Amino acid sequence: MKKLILFMTLLVSVSVAIEQPQSDLAFRLVLEKLEEKAVPREFIEKAFSNSLVTTHKEIPERFAKPWEKKTWPQYQKLFVKESRISAGAKFYKENEALFTQVKNRYKVDPFIICSIAGIESNYGSHHKGFTVFNSLYTQIHTMPKRAKWASRELAAYLEYCYKDHVDPHSIEGSYAGAFGFGQFIPSSFVNFSVDFDEDGVRRPYDWPDVLGSIANYLVRNGYKQGSDDYSKSGSIYKSVRAYNHSDNYVMAVLELAEKIKKRATVGK
Repeated sequence: MKKLILFMTLLVSVSVAIEQPQSDLAFRLVLEKLEEKAVPREFIEKAFSNSLVTTHKEIPERFAKPWEKKTWPQYQKLFVKESRISAGAKFYKENEALFTQVKNRYKVDPFIICSIAGIESNYGSHHKGFTVFNSLYTQIHTMPKRAKWASRELAAYLEYCYKDHVDPHSIEGSYAGAFGFGQFIPSSFVNFSVDFDEDGVRRPYDWPDVLGSIANYLVRNGYKQGSDDYSKSGSIYKSVRAYNHSDNYVMAVLELAEKIKKRATVGK
């Protein structure tokens, strides 16, 4: 009988939490950031009341062992390897016309764009693991030092979902909350993604918009259009570092880009 009463109490507690998201710390932080945005409170409450809302213990564990903290040889071995080089050359050749269009509009090295797509999502084959909502929700509740940042990103994500009529629990991304083939965090997607194919919607899983958005991000973060300066003090290096604040990441992007270019342009 005691076990039954405890079980029923837990059910009631869960029900109350679902029906009254205002008691949720994450809900309060996000609502505060969306007060001046045209996102109805009803939409926000519905997102937080969904039965799919949960935390994942794996997420803080993953943050404790980020790839960017590995030594350069370890990191290089992960991302600048034969499989990614050959896949990158194949991806570039299959989409060369699109890469040329992006290059002509943004004056950005197309192989840098290709390399970033390769490292971020392995050219679209690896780009999800947790829902974006739950990734950010978990950070708010289990990682106090990231709560402010994560609540800001969750607010940006819900704003995007509302404006583009997206179910907030339908998109999966990384443990950090990045999503799409370009692995943008929500605020970066809102601020830097573009509708490159001009179909009226910015799509995180359509290559025209993804490659155009990566190029736009680089230019908006300091890439000097038409530059061929790949040195650490140059605009290319600095703009790629804005994409991911890690020297290992930038070195991997530059080296992978060089190897893809060499492989993809053989005989040209």
